Amino acid sequence: MEWGYALAAAVAMLSVGFSAIGEGFVVCHAIDGMSRNPEMYGKLRTTMILGCALVETTAIYALLVAILCLFVH
Repeated sequence: MEWGYALAAAVAMLSVGFSAIGEGFVVCHAIDGMSRNPEMYGKLRTTMILGCALVETTAIYALLVAILCLFVH
């Protein structure tokens, strides 16, 4: 295997790690907002779930790119 493919896969996996950190921030701030303003619980929860889904989709695409870099070239 060439080093370029392994490096590309490593960069893609860095994106997965940063997506996990971003998802943690989304949940952290949503819980913070819910604790500060309990009346907004429904809207914040819905927005948090949508945001987590979008962030998780980015992580899945990055994982797919890493797998493709390693096994298909």
